[in-house]
Amino acid sequence: MRDRRAPATATEGWDAAEFTGAVHAAVLGPAGAPDVVLVHGLGCSHRYFLPLARRLAPDARVAAVDLPGFGRTPGPPRAADVRGLSLALADWLRATGRGGAPLVAHSAGCQVVADLAAHSPDLAAPAVLLSPTMDRHARSTSRQLARLAADAPRERPALVPLLTRDYLTAGVRRIAATLDHLLDDPVEDKVGHLHAPTAVVRGRHDPVVSRRWAREVAALLPDGRLVEVPGAAHAVHHSAPDAVAAITRSALRAAQPRSRRAPGRARPAGS
Repeated sequence: MRDRRAPATATEGWDAAEFTGAVHAAVLGPAGAPDVVLVHGLGCSHRYFLPLARRLAPDARVAAVDLPGFGRTPGPPRAADVRGLSLALADWLRATGRGGAPLVAHSAGCQVVADLAAHSPDLAAPAVLLSPTMDRHARSTSRQLARLAADAPRERPALVPLLTRDYLTAGVRRIAATLDHLLDDPVEDKVGHLHAPTAVVRGRHDPVVSRRWAREVAALLPDGRLVEVPGAAHAVHHSAPDAVAAITRSALRAAQPRSRRAPGRARPAGS
């Protein structure tokens, strides 16, 4: 994946729009600070990570990557499966020199990170799994859609326009096809590859990720712990960014020492 510098404007609130090949990442925080990588969930993009990125930015260089087919990264005609998404993430981490940076993933992004650990242990890093899917006790389209519907009124109103924009960008067909791939992905067989310290974070009012499932995921991790955030639902990073930032800072401490700048780092577009 080659660095491609092209005119681009940063998404509102971010410092820069970084393109590596076709892959877009929104970046916030001081150059030279330790890296943190944010990986979004189904149908989403970098946009809903801004509240968390702002809390982390004083201490970290935050990069919220858009996976193929979502946000500002174009995708293949057919939706990529979990392995396809994780391979794209691995290529991007290597090309930008961010291998070994803490990974903060939300929802379906947790499945992508678990798959990444399975095939690319060289990119292993402390991780924060926010509201990890798919609950093996509710692995069907109907049950997942019902849980998402139950979650909607529990989220902050400001999340609605962000997700609406992202869902329209990705399109119903891509989201539906990706959901099928996620349901077929046995994430419980992969999380054991995350050998670095990993926190599983669940909003206490999350109807999508049950407490039972969150406990199972944490128990399957070689070095895992479960943290529940009071008052939060599925998008815990958006409704409780201060709490999630505190948890992520502990992952930053676990990741050091590491090189803060590796060769091959892509530069912000237009710089």
